[in-house]
Amino acid sequence: MALAMAAHVGPAGTWLPGVRRSLFPALAGRGRPDHIALTFDDGPDPGSTPQFLDALDELAVRATFFVLGDSVLRHPRTAYEISRRGHELAVHGWAHSRPWLPTVARDLREVGGAVRVVRRATGVVPRWYRPPYGVLTGGRVLAAARAGLRPVLWTAWGRDWTARATPASVLATVCRDLRGGGTVLLHDSDRAAEPGCWRATLGALPALVRVCRDEGWAVGPLADHGIGG
Repeated sequence: MALAMAAHVGPAGTWLPGVRRSLFPALAGRGRPDHIALTFDDGPDPGSTPQFLDALDELAVRATFFVLGDSVLRHPRTAYEISRRGHELAVHGWAHSRPWLPTVARDLREVGGAVRVVRRATGVVPRWYRPPYGVLTGGRVLAAARAGLRPVLWTAWGRDWTARATPASVLATVCRDLRGGGTVLLHDSDRAAEPGCWRATLGALPALVRVCRDEGWAVGPLADHGIGG
């Protein structure tokens, strides 16, 4: 039992920013130094995701959307619209479940199921996997490998899931850790967050893209990010 628990929780240490940045830069999402990968979690949501798609069109930016399988199942048209507008779809699990107990069979079923519903809704074969809460476990690592997905976390986030989040707070929090080659985590849905908090993220987007461009960094999806091995 002790060995099983160790195998389950051992990979979760990569949730710690210092650990993944120094020891696992590819897992952290470190890419080419002239590029920022812009990523969104927890969609698709027909109430919020289309507003992000409109904003990104106005900014001439493409991004990676880490979607939940059960949300794609309920909202396939929104998932398809993400792809139709030129963005990248990736897997964020099935239902944003917590990972505290070993559930290898469930992980295999849910990650594989998410891949299948994304393919059915969009025709796209996803490439990336980000576990809910950013917590990798032994089961989730195995599930990603079986599904042909590459795990990737982030180097900067906006803490945009709280009731107190504002466009200014989201921008300031991202910028504290923003460096060329980084991967930014934001949310296009309040599925696992305070209701309506996505509006702060939406409001921060233009300024965030402007900051990146002023620094000479292109902004785009993980597919263009050049993450190494």
